[in-house]
Amino acid sequence: MNKNLKEKIINKFKKNIKNNETTIIEVKEDFNKNNIFEISNFSLWYKNGYKQALFNVNTNIKLKKITAFIGPSGCGKSTFLRSLNRMNDLIEGAIYEGDIFFDKVNIKSKKIPPTILRSRVGMVFQKPTPFPISIYDNVAYGPKSNGVHDKKTLDKLVQDSLENAALWEDVKDILNDLGTSLSGGQQQRLCIARAIAMEPEVLLMDEPTSALDPIATIKIEELILELKKKYTIIIVTHSMAQAQRISDETFFFYQGQIIETGTTKKIFLRPSKKETKDYINGRIG
Repeated sequence: MNKNLKEKIINKFKKNIKNNETTIIEVKEDFNKNNIFEISNFSLWYKNGYKQALFNVNTNIKLKKITAFIGPSGCGKSTFLRSLNRMNDLIEGAIYEGDIFFDKVNIKSKKIPPTILRSRVGMVFQKPTPFPISIYDNVAYGPKSNGVHDKKTLDKLVQDSLENAALWEDVKDILNDLGTSLSGGQQQRLCIARAIAMEPEVLLMDEPTSALDPIATIKIEELILELKKKYTIIIVTHSMAQAQRISDETFFFYQGQIIETGTTKKIFLRPSKKETKDYINGRIG
């Protein structure tokens, strides 16, 4: 196929997606109160449509549960995770179609702008990403950016967030030190504190322990289990042992599709799909 013809096909494809977005269902009236997300016919492409990463995803994610995404590298786990708070909008050439409903509302709707969505659906990345500012200012950054400037309010918010991230006792006497001066595990907990300072309902975690040593990993896993009392947590992990230790539900991704979902116990002990069995038994991945 010559380049001009390919460009015409891609442009027509993008136009069709844009036209579909003008007729979105803004609110899902039959949204199940036991879910936090309901996803319908969701597909995503990179490079303006040249590379498809997700294929017609239809699934639900439960409220106040820990859901683990597992599967081989490059199978769409992180792409789907970032779709849940529209982080992929920040990637040039990423386009998508289909619907993701968050607490009844379509995340493409003007009822929930991306900035509001990301304050309600926080993100913790694979590598710790503290800002090169003080520990205090790292945690206070989000609230300050959203208009909170009262010192007493910020002090309480910073302390509460650090306590909830199991970091307060480590840093209460060094709040003016740089966040980047902490150990790797402490930096990741600082990033979690920064995320929960915005009082989100959901925490997305993209392999949050892959860059940490075993002791730091244990602390983060213990923290995740504690945070489950307040938040819905969705975690991408390459560690099947980790998924079994901390998650309630597990989704198995393969070649851009969700092949199987269910309770973590069922997925690991009684998987129904051949691909799931092969991945768990190390035959693919």
